[in-house]
Amino acid sequence: MNAFEESIAGMGEVGLYNHGLEILQVNVGAQCNQQCTHCHLDASPERREMMDWPIMEKVLRAAEEARPCLIDLTGGAPELNPHFRRFVAAFREQGHSVQARTNLTVLSEPGMEDLPRFFQEHQVRLVASLPCYLQENVCAQRGEGVYRKSIEAIRALNRLGYGARPELPLNLVYNPGGPFLPPPQSALEEDYRRELGSRFGIAFTRLFTITNVPLGRFRNELRRQKQESEYLRLLRDSFNPRTVPALMCRHQVSVGWDGTLYDCDFNLALGLPVNHGAPDHIRSFDPQELKSRRIVTGE
Repeated sequence: MNAFEESIAGMGEVGLYNHGLEILQVNVGAQCNQQCTHCHLDASPERREMMDWPIMEKVLRAAEEARPCLIDLTGGAPELNPHFRRFVAAFREQGHSVQARTNLTVLSEPGMEDLPRFFQEHQVRLVASLPCYLQENVCAQRGEGVYRKSIEAIRALNRLGYGARPELPLNLVYNPGGPFLPPPQSALEEDYRRELGSRFGIAFTRLFTITNVPLGRFRNELRRQKQESEYLRLLRDSFNPRTVPALMCRHQVSVGWDGTLYDCDFNLALGLPVNHGAPDHIRSFDPQELKSRRIVTGE
């Protein structure tokens, strides 16, 4: 067993196992219109990896067979995949609930101006990155002009009912700007509501705080500043065993842009597909085997 599995062995867990396919997460490509310092997938405008339609058709068949509670579309910027709208529409025709993870600024890219209306018409749930409510912090992490475009996108979504109507949730995501843990989620959510509401009249559903995982571009930055060992120690020392029952890998499977199956998109970033005898590609998708698989873990 590795260090993580040794730590949960004291809780009576001999390895980590999946408990059901409630979520089918699909990474449709690594291309993004941004190049964020904390990105664990190294997404950027230069990346060309993209899920093609034949793989998407296999994902649609898998979703029809597994009937998950939620389809979670991610990237990169998933909206940049040329088949994105067709993919969303096909899932909705099958009766699935669909969630898209958006960086907000992609909505201002040429040809994307009508995406908010598309999202509304198909009742796509949105999880939107806004790593801080302060302009200087967002620009330092994501580049100049990102804050203004993000605010404009949220306001456009608000005008369509996002963040106000229950069928149109708009959840925001905070990422720390460096090698430290996020503050308590509930307190930071209050700060976001107060600052964004008073400055821009913005409404949203919930705020999620996410701890940066030392992978991809974030790991490279940690190594450049010689902070990787210290940050790993912080994560180990801060481990909360009460999170184990609800770990996302225990309730989902993640599909890479080439159809490879992963326990989560962090394992996708590490190139660690589903293992321990479970099917590892969408062409051999078997919901019964995947529902009881042992999860690939690391340190």
